[in-house]
Amino acid sequence: MVVETFRFLGLAFAAADLLFEVDERGEIVFAAGAGNRLAGKDDKSLKGRPWRDLFAEADQDLAEALVANLEDGERRGPITVELAVGAEDRRLYATLNVFRLPQIAPRLSCALALTSRGGAALLGPDGLRPRADFEKVAKGLIDAARLTGPELELGLVEFAGLAEERGRLDPDALKALDRKLAGALRAEAYGDAATDLGGERYALVRRKDGAADAMARRLTRVLGAALDPKVHAVAVDSTATSGRMMRAVRYALDSFLAEGGAPKAGNLLDVLGHSVHRTVAEASAFGAMVEQRRFHLVYQPVVSLRDGSVHHHEALVRFEGDASPFAMIRMAEELDIIEALDCAVVDEVVKAMRADRTGKVKLAANVSGRTITSPSFMQAVTRHAKAGGLGGRLMFEITESAAIDDLGVAETHVKALQAQGFQVCLDDFGAGAASYAYLQQLSVDIVKIDGAYVKESTRSGRDGAMIRHLVGLCRELKVATVAEMVETPAIEESLRQAGVDYAQGWLYGQPDSTPRMTLQTPGPVAARRRGAVEQWG
Repeated sequence: MVVETFRFLGLAFAAADLLFEVDERGEIVFAAGAGNRLAGKDDKSLKGRPWRDLFAEADQDLAEALVANLEDGERRGPITVELAVGAEDRRLYATLNVFRLPQIAPRLSCALALTSRGGAALLGPDGLRPRADFEKVAKGLIDAARLTGPELELGLVEFAGLAEERGRLDPDALKALDRKLAGALRAEAYGDAATDLGGERYALVRRKDGAADAMARRLTRVLGAALDPKVHAVAVDSTATSGRMMRAVRYALDSFLAEGGAPKAGNLLDVLGHSVHRTVAEASAFGAMVEQRRFHLVYQPVVSLRDGSVHHHEALVRFEGDASPFAMIRMAEELDIIEALDCAVVDEVVKAMRADRTGKVKLAANVSGRTITSPSFMQAVTRHAKAGGLGGRLMFEITESAAIDDLGVAETHVKALQAQGFQVCLDDFGAGAASYAYLQQLSVDIVKIDGAYVKESTRSGRDGAMIRHLVGLCRELKVATVAEMVETPAIEESLRQAGVDYAQGWLYGQPDSTPRMTLQTPGPVAARRRGAVEQWG
């Protein structure tokens, strides 16, 4: 009677459709619930059946890993599994929880609950989440957990002997190992959030309810000591927004992976720890550099292809030493701290325009795709506009180096800028997959054609055709066009023939510390090419 009481307490606790118990041999010794629905057999017929048979083959190793090393009173799950009774055209999924009740030990209590969310259906061919999907799922899980769920952390795993082990296995054994490895990682993950980072490294979201070395021991018992797992846990800062936290982790991880080869420190903990600390230090240094205005602007002319006059100048940011700003800009966008630089650049551009006594200088400031949706950025621009004297002279170039999160908000802000007398340009058109979506949804005044097409326009019929097609499209939309990276008279002439309105590049002079209304003498070819690399946005 006592055992029965605990069984049904377990059923109620799990809110399950099927509760069953598994003995030390892996056989079902008790079942109650919707056996026919979940297992294709009534509850009595399930007795004596291997519990692995309840699950689709791809998830059997996951189920085994979930119960490995389960201590008295410990619970593992929920995890989404595919049931064996499903069909190819109608797969059946359930959430699985396992727990060891001391009152019925050594048996394990398992609970299955049908779910309409086939989380396992979103897994890649390796049985894990693709990395891009993993980052989205991790963000969602962390957001939800902050409100209602358990405390979570990011777990990073390196299997030091994995490459060697894979190298000595035949194809069938290798497939079995990969399935077992995926099952072991998913068993440790929360919400199926586990992914392969490449090589011998993996990442997962996990409950913050045990030490990282305890997870490493469980993985060793499931997979064997030859793989030698090293585990490091990265805490989730509860004060940070989930988007910013995930971008910071992604940037640190990308920096670590970019080093290539074997870790330079003793283990993943040391290497990743160094990368995270380095990222935080770089972000802090960037913030101080912006706040103290330890950067300067140079100005590159944009000329009219109709009459050769200077139409406006693009303001290009340069940090200490005149080094290329690309890496620092990328870091700032990944960490969501680029708005401070964008606002500071606009301040400096406005200052330069107010210092121009002729009132003829027109300047374009770069604005990140992240910043254009920011209300505080718009407030800063509006303050400048209210001071007067900038209408028809100040321009903004929206860069595609970071995706625009909300095109609806971006369009509202573009129209607000235009209402204050500022033109808006969409930069690097064609460099990203979102270019046409941006042009479709943003009412910009100018489109800047990506330099990769421009440089090849005289050598590649395909690139030339792309430019002509884009110019025609923009004319129908009443949008002007600018071609960047114009380096030779031949390219200039091909653009003029294609109907491009404006051009920018080393053919018209190097970026200068002062915006000049007359063109400079072009620099040497090598300098032109170097300058093209230095541009960003």
